[in-house]
Amino acid sequence: MNILLDLFLTFAKIGVFTFGGGYAMISMIENNCVERKKWITHDEMMNVTVIAESTPGPIAINAATYVGYKQAGFIGAVIATLGIVLPSFLIIFAISSLLDHFLEITIIASAFKGIKVAVGILILDAAITMIKKMHKKLLPRVIMLCSFAAMMLINIFAWNFSSISLMLIASVVSLTIFCIKGAPEQKGGAKK
Repeated sequence: MNILLDLFLTFAKIGVFTFGGGYAMISMIENNCVERKKWITHDEMMNVTVIAESTPGPIAINAATYVGYKQAGFIGAVIATLGIVLPSFLIIFAISSLLDHFLEITIIASAFKGIKVAVGILILDAAITMIKKMHKKLLPRVIMLCSFAAMMLINIFAWNFSSISLMLIASVVSLTIFCIKGAPEQKGGAKK
């Protein structure tokens, strides 16, 4: 029962104090789940981030669901997911039902301008952390740099090209190279 309460409160705190969506939450999830509570490892966090990005739904919710499942099975997944979703839902519900012109209030509009800067910094922090933990191999870095350059060119020149298509291209390139080189021998498990 303690782990369920801990899961709910940890993810509720992340849900309450993080603005800007899933990417802004990644650094808080890593700080709480990897560094403080040691529920998952840094490598697992990297894998969760990649998998959560490529599956339907917000990245933070997918990550919370994984961590909850790893700690307490199905019920842990449900509790962690509720923890990260419920605060945002309640805040948005209260705002929408109490204030018709919430963003027209000068102090609120100014606060959200400041929050935009903080969100950008949180996303940048998550990206830098992931880059630092990336395997020190040339191929992942080349794919990352090419993808980054392509996204910058797409944004600068306002080309009509989906970021999903770019992710799929990067995936196909990675899988093709993986198949050509041959799968590396896995640690543990049965060997042929």
